[in-house]
Amino acid sequence: MNYDVIVLGSGPGGYVSAIRASQLGLKVAVIEKESLGGICLNWGCIPTKALLKSAQVFEYINHAEDYGITVKEANADFPAIIKRSRDVADGMSNGIAYLLKKNKVEVIYGFGKVKPGNKVAVTVDGKVADYSAKNIIIATGARSRQLPNLPQDGKKIIGYRDALALAKAPKKMVIVGSGAIGVEFAYFYNAMGTDVTVVEFMPNIVPVEDIDVSKQLQRSFKKSGIKVMTNSSVEKIDTNGTGCKVMIKTKKGEETIECDVVLSAVGIVANIENIGLEEVGIKTEKGKILVDDYYNTNVNGYHAIGDVLPNHSLAHVASAEGITCVEKIAGQNPEPIDYGNIPGCTYASPEIASVGMTEVAAKEAGYEIKVGKFPFTASGKASAAGHKDGFVKVIFDAKYGEWLGCHMIGYNVTELIAEAVVARKLETTGHEVLKAIHPHPTMSEAVMEAVADAYDEVIHI
Repeated sequence: MNYDVIVLGSGPGGYVSAIRASQLGLKVAVIEKESLGGICLNWGCIPTKALLKSAQVFEYINHAEDYGITVKEANADFPAIIKRSRDVADGMSNGIAYLLKKNKVEVIYGFGKVKPGNKVAVTVDGKVADYSAKNIIIATGARSRQLPNLPQDGKKIIGYRDALALAKAPKKMVIVGSGAIGVEFAYFYNAMGTDVTVVEFMPNIVPVEDIDVSKQLQRSFKKSGIKVMTNSSVEKIDTNGTGCKVMIKTKKGEETIECDVVLSAVGIVANIENIGLEEVGIKTEKGKILVDDYYNTNVNGYHAIGDVLPNHSLAHVASAEGITCVEKIAGQNPEPIDYGNIPGCTYASPEIASVGMTEVAAKEAGYEIKVGKFPFTASGKASAAGHKDGFVKVIFDAKYGEWLGCHMIGYNVTELIAEAVVARKLETTGHEVLKAIHPHPTMSEAVMEAVADAYDEVIHI
């Protein structure tokens, strides 16, 4: 069977590029070895948000008195919470099936492997069938990184996938790594009543974020009863007996923590093994596929997008790369992606959202900067909602007014960051943001207030 485009993988990069290619009049097939929607939809972004919502509701009920409401004892039904999360994921996966069908994208189930001569071999139950396409897009995503001293067994030492489907909430859990996956699960399991310790090798948790954000999250975690160990590394785990003995190296020496389960959240690794890259001659470096601005590999007709690339491993980035890639294939003239303007969101409590440079990075780049900060303690909406932890922080170039970075931590801030992304895309200056009238009372006006603070015009602090 001949196609214009075959996409290997149906995650947020794969299914989006397949649909966009079909919209552009191309004949498209997508190959999927497991579930439509990939990891993000089935075992990542979406089901974790469902779990976090359950945790949030449980927290609300437990703090109902703060809002003048009396509630009799509430219990978290852990299997029911997990089931809801799985049902949400399954519903979304069915939604992707509908979208692909609606857009006349053929779905081929099986394990795909690229071959020379613009071919893909698909294996199903030991039988192999070849498919041809003028263009092949590799969108095979990534999986949980396994460290030699943290070998995952799915029972005592687990990855994010196992953490989404435990039979019951453990009494004690050690989470290794404090990126988005680590801190989101820390919040969820802590809300479920688990005694959680987060171990981070770097000096700060969520190490890619602005230092002020990191410090705020650490304070909030401490308030919630989550233990945080920075400048620390897990050296060894003894899984003999009923639980785990976790040996942790700290600045002060070695410490042993006993727990039921260890969650390894130390990043991800690209799925590029055994998919034919070597046979085709596609170049890789440090476990990632090398591409140009339009996602062409070094071999004509073969492209790659998403987590297999050395860029940001984020669902929305994979989708944008897929669209750019197929628009170029279809003969359009898309604009290359600006990787300096990619928002990142972390859905712990409080939430984190950021885009652009941190204050440290802006200074290191040689900018003279204006920094503004607005705390949610001064926000009427945040006070009314009972969520006063956090702030909005903005960084501007003092000379030209360019918006260099925006960093937020607080309730629902992941819904606010798009303002900064769009403004930066449109090359909006600080004064323009300041003069754009924001609605009151909202959390979003904290963005305007932070900008006002940067320009010494703030009224409410």
